[in-house]
Amino acid sequence: MKREDLPHAAPHYQEDATCTEMLRGGSKSFFAASRLLGTAYRQPATALYAFCRVADDAIDFAVDPHQALEALCRRLDAIYAGEPFPAVADRAFAPVVAEYRIPRLLPQALLEGFAWDAVGRRYETLEELLDYAARVAGTVGAMMALIMGARAPQTLARACQLGLAMQLTNIARDVGEDARNGRVYLPLRWLREAGLDIEDWLADPRPLPAVRAVTRRLLAEADRHYEQAQTGIADLPRSCRPAMMAARLVYAEIGREVERRGCDSVSGRAVVSGHRKFALLLRASLAGARAPRAEGPQPVPVSVRFLVESVTDQAGPTVPPQSFFDRTVAIVQMFERVAVRDRQQRAFQAG
Repeated sequence: MKREDLPHAAPHYQEDATCTEMLRGGSKSFFAASRLLGTAYRQPATALYAFCRVADDAIDFAVDPHQALEALCRRLDAIYAGEPFPAVADRAFAPVVAEYRIPRLLPQALLEGFAWDAVGRRYETLEELLDYAARVAGTVGAMMALIMGARAPQTLARACQLGLAMQLTNIARDVGEDARNGRVYLPLRWLREAGLDIEDWLADPRPLPAVRAVTRRLLAEADRHYEQAQTGIADLPRSCRPAMMAARLVYAEIGREVERRGCDSVSGRAVVSGHRKFALLLRASLAGARAPRAEGPQPVPVSVRFLVESVTDQAGPTVPPQSFFDRTVAIVQMFERVAVRDRQQRAFQAG
C-alpha cells in the first residue's frame, strides 16, 4: 500500500493550527495551493513553511544580521539534535527533518540566502541571481520534494527549478517596492545593457523602458524554468500533483499579470484576482493528474546542483551539527565573501 493511501501516514503535530495560520496570513497563493495537497503531506509542508517564515523574519528584521544568523544556526542545531527550542515553528519542523531525512545543508543554504538579503547583496549576472534564488527558493522546492517522498535527482532538480521560477516571478513583481527600499534584484548587467543608470534610477524609481525590458526578460527566464519544472510533477505521488500544478500555474499567472501591465512593476504591484486564482486551482486539480513527463533526462541547472547532491550524497538521516567555533567561523567567512564580492562589484561599476 502506498504511503498516500494510509489515512494516518503523516505524524501528528500539536502546532498544526498555529503553522496553518502563519501560512494563511503569509502567502495566499501558497495557502490556496496547499488546500489541494494530500492530507498525508499537508501538515509537514505547513511546518516547513512556518520555519522558513520565522527564519526569514528573524534575519529580515534583525539589528545585527550576524547575531540573527548565529541564533538561527543554534536553532537548527537543536532541531537536528531532536531537541528543538520551544518556538512553535521549531517544534513543528523537528519531526519533519527527522522523518523525511532532510539534509542539514538545505535549511542552512536557505539561511545563507536570507543573510545575503540582510547585507543588501546585488547580482551582476543572471547566474549570480540564480545562485541567490537557489538558496531562498530552490531549497524549499527540494525540501517539499523530500516530504513528498521524491529523492531521485531528476525529480529534485525539477522541484528546485519550480522554486527558481517562483522567486524570479517574485522579483519581477516587486521591482518598484524593492527599489523604493534601496534594493535591486534585477541583474545589473542586463540593466546597464538596456542603458539604465542604476543609482540614478534607485534615487527616483520610475517605470522606464529599460526597466520594463529587463523585467520582461526575467519573466521569460522564469517561464523557461516553469516549463522544465512541470515535467517533474508526474514523478510525485498522485495526491500531491494538483497542489504542485497549482503553485506552478498561480505563480506563473503573476508573471502574466505583470506583462498585462506592460511589465510596469514600479507604479503598482501585480495581483491575481480571487476569481482567476480559483479558476487556476480548478485547472490544476485536473491537469495535475496528467502532468507531462520529460522526454529523456534533463540537465540539472548549475545553480541547484549542490542542493540535489546534498540529498543523493546523504549518508544518514541527519547531518551532525558543527561546533560553535566552526559554525561561527563559517558565518564570518560567509559575510566576508559577500563583502569582498560587493567591493569587486562596485569597483567593476566604477571602472
